[in-house]
Amino acid sequence: METAIIKIGNSKGLRLSKTILDKYNIKDKVEIILEMGRIIIKPIETPRQNWEAAFEKMSREGDDKMLIDDVFNDENFEEWN
Repeated sequence: METAIIKIGNSKGLRLSKTILDKYNIKDKVEIILEMGRIIIKPIETPRQNWEAAFEKMSREGDDKMLIDDVFNDENFEEWN
């Protein structure tokens, strides 16, 4: 694919099509990697984004309970002393 470098104020930029933005899930920021004579444009992933809201929802709905007890009824703690 060939594309033109465009003037943006005192700088120049690269325009990416909506197809490329969608395909590679590029949002507001990218990481630029300079490697062996190449420029690599990589989407910045935000892992754990919106987890806080999801955890709050789980708590409100009572969906954050332990699946198994952390202490079993037949455990003998004396053997660890």
